[in-house]
Amino acid sequence: MKIATACVAFITCLSLQGCAVVAVADVVASTVIYTGKTVINVIDAVTPDIVNKKKKD
Repeated sequence: MKIATACVAFITCLSLQGCAVVAVADVVASTVIYTGKTVINVIDAVTPDIVNKKKKD
């Protein structure tokens, strides 16, 4: 009986840790994407003529 309880507790702990890892990875990925978009927008605002070259008509 104690072994079954220990196994259930162990599996539950592993499951919770897996969810935490996925949640942290999601936050990190979202932060990286948001930071990349922000950097691109700042570069575009600072140097609009270099990034967005306009064709002369």
